[in-house]
Amino acid sequence: MTRKSRRLILICVCGGVLVLAVGLILTAMSGSIVFFRSPSDVAAQGVGPGVRFRLGGLIEAGSVRRGPDQTVDFTVTDTNATVPVHYKGLLPDLFREGQGVVAEGRLEPGGLFRADTVLAKHDESYMPREVADALKAQGRWQEGGGKAAPDTKTVPQAATTTDKTLGPRSER
Repeated sequence: MTRKSRRLILICVCGGVLVLAVGLILTAMSGSIVFFRSPSDVAAQGVGPGVRFRLGGLIEAGSVRRGPDQTVDFTVTDTNATVPVHYKGLLPDLFREGQGVVAEGRLEPGGLFRADTVLAKHDESYMPREVADALKAQGRWQEGGGKAAPDTKTVPQAATTTDKTLGPRSER
């Protein structure tokens, strides 16, 4: 066997091992990839039962019903479609009607979304990016917590001040 043919065999074996490793990594990751969907996406795409995904939108007013053993039923909406959600566990402190929410879980055959994780917004200016993008696409969300942005022509310019008591560095 010549030196050239040994080198070619080594390169082919290393390439095969690399392809196998990449294939195994992609196969392992496919089970952990979770896609985001809004209620309109769920209705339009006809997501099959048992598919794991993240459902995001706003908690519909008047839809939160608390049951025994820390169970909660509520409805997630993006103002075009709604999806009923069932969750068992502790909810975030800021979970309330009209707020943004992202729930991760599976859709059941009857259309009920069974969540195993619920995330709520954490302050007045936060909305999960996917939820905000879905609401912006429908024209239902504006930056700044849904309030109209201030008109830049009417905002007064900040006055600039200098501290004259310290003076330049060389005088200190």
